[in-house]
Amino acid sequence: MLDVTLHAFVTVMGISTSPFVLIALAFVGAFLGSKLVEVIPATKRIIERREAQWAERQ
Repeated sequence: MLDVTLHAFVTVMGISTSPFVLIALAFVGAFLGSKLVEVIPATKRIIERREAQWAERQ
């Protein structure tokens, strides 16, 4: 398990020298982060409360 993890880490460090790969990784990370926030119940409730407050103000 550790061998696979270290190999993946070294591969990513080698790839990360290209700015285009870093930009692509940033977009993928942002997309996955936004999807993860929608799935987690606690953050989903926080978002719903903020949307409700915003709707009340208008």
